[in-house]
Amino acid sequence: MKIKSISIYSHDGRRRDIFFHDGLNIITGRSSTGKSAISEIIEFCMGRSTFDVPEGVIRDRVSWYAIIYRFNGEEVLVAKPAPEQNASSVSLAMVRRGAIVHPPSYTDLKINDNDDGVVALLTSLIGIPENKTEVPLDNSRESYDANIKHTLYYLFQKQGIITSKDQLFYRQNEQFQPQTIKDTLPIILGISGKDKFSIEAQLRVVYREIRINAKLLHAARETMGKAEDRAIGLLSEAVAVGILPSAQVADGGVINMLRNALDWRPAAVPDEDEGRIFQLENELIDLKKLRRETSNKIDTATQFSKKADGFAGEATEQRERLASIKALPHDKATGAWQWPFSEERLSMNAPIAQVLLRELKSLDQELEAVTIERPALESYLAEQHSSMAKISAEIRKKEIELSSAFTASEFAAEIGNRNNAASRVVGRISLYLETLVSDTELEKLVITDRRLRAKAANLERALGADDSEAKLASTLNNISIYISQYIKDLRGEFGQFPARLDFNHLTVAIDRPGRPIYMNKTGGGENHLAYHLAALLSIHRFAAKYDHPLPRFLLIDQPTQVYFPSEGSYKSADGSIERTEEDADLEAVRRLFLMLLHYATEDAPGFQLIVMEHANLREDWFQASLIEKPWTKPPALVPDDWPDAPGQF
Repeated sequence: MKIKSISIYSHDGRRRDIFFHDGLNIITGRSSTGKSAISEIIEFCMGRSTFDVPEGVIRDRVSWYAIIYRFNGEEVLVAKPAPEQNASSVSLAMVRRGAIVHPPSYTDLKINDNDDGVVALLTSLIGIPENKTEVPLDNSRESYDANIKHTLYYLFQKQGIITSKDQLFYRQNEQFQPQTIKDTLPIILGISGKDKFSIEAQLRVVYREIRINAKLLHAARETMGKAEDRAIGLLSEAVAVGILPSAQVADGGVINMLRNALDWRPAAVPDEDEGRIFQLENELIDLKKLRRETSNKIDTATQFSKKADGFAGEATEQRERLASIKALPHDKATGAWQWPFSEERLSMNAPIAQVLLRELKSLDQELEAVTIERPALESYLAEQHSSMAKISAEIRKKEIELSSAFTASEFAAEIGNRNNAASRVVGRISLYLETLVSDTELEKLVITDRRLRAKAANLERALGADDSEAKLASTLNNISIYISQYIKDLRGEFGQFPARLDFNHLTVAIDRPGRPIYMNKTGGGENHLAYHLAALLSIHRFAAKYDHPLPRFLLIDQPTQVYFPSEGSYKSADGSIERTEEDADLEAVRRLFLMLLHYATEDAPGFQLIVMEHANLREDWFQASLIEKPWTKPPALVPDDWPDAPGQF
């Protein structure tokens, strides 16, 4: 797997292509021209959803990213749209396959896949076999499949890593990644085989079956040891709750009696009829309410009767006083009635007399009405007293019915409690009888235990015959031989001693007599560069030689920075031959690139090295390795005349 081209697309449909070839590919030029973003674009188009391209021109002006990968006999295009504004990831993709694939036009870019599909396709095409990461049998970590994303550790030596003394591989400093490297590199280098994973999976199943059978066997032996005491205790409980009539052991022994207890059925429980109780309570409430209303009617009528009697008495007395007027003396001269103490001839037709006589007539009418209503009032009171008596009798009847209903409910609850207690005992008896193991069943469990343990022993022997550890040691030894040679070629410190890849600590170690020296204990950027390149080139050389599924490219970002007197002088080189010759350690720069050229043509023929640089050499072989003119802005990764995304500030 190599890179044929990288393409980026503007928002108005233009396309910029960068093509790569086998061997040494160099891009040199000024800072901030997009060189370092190339590694992020490659990773993005290998199935990583997170978009790590730095903020700036590239994010603002590029709408799509596309890479064409070359495999033996096939090319694959993977294109992905840029994330939406303020988004940091995108998982949608376009995939196109063919014997020869060309960068598509902007109008041909269509989503037809996603990152999961990209990862599965690239994993298959590169030849990573079906696998599972190796996890110790007693470890809580879960196994997982190694895929193309687990090769990224060995494809990028970015600017911040290439001279680090503490970090050898890309993303090694992130949480969980060191263990992932240790889990997956043996698979990529062909050390851990599929048979081993199959045997381990079978062994895990057998171990689980052994544990389950062991529990059954232990429970069976314990049950048999305590069976008699437990059976007698259960028999006593059955008698206590009324399941069995007597504790006397009948013919057949305790076990048969306990089996008979399983025939017990709950006694019939009377219906508690909670609805009837509720109905009676509501009827009582209604009757008592009616009784209160009737009582109020009686009180009201009685009060009215009393007031009517008082009114009649007063009215009668007043009438008698007014009626007595007619008994006054008559005029002696004429014989006519007249008012006392008044002028003569004041007759009944006088105004005052008329008023008094009208009052008298009114009193007569009211007295007559009271006299007429009294029989009806007395009848009404009698009727209400009769209703009161009937209601009181009905209330007493309902109270008796409610009391009986409560009594029946309590009886039902008592029977229900006895049934519940008996049911619990029957349940324990049933469980006891189910776990009661006969001698035959116990023997079957013993035989099963022997068979499972024998099967586990056979699988363990097969697993022990696996030589993965020996293969890993042999592979690391071969890689370490290459490492030692490259450190010498790059004039790294302690190059006179054997060097090796320390797989446990994921670093380079120098085996100096007395004690080893680890990369983080060495000084100087030139030494760290030598150790990094030696390790990565050695891993790729081994993988290429033995055709292991590791992509055949390595991207190195700004390796010659260590050969300039300062970071400022390195950046100011700007891809200029003159400035490189003026400021750099030319011998060291030339030695580095010659070694890389030799590596891609002799050590691993056809291997693809992509180097991002500020330095530039005038030698023809170096100039032939430049894939474009030095990026001086322009030219650069993104053309200056490309527009920003619509709505971009």
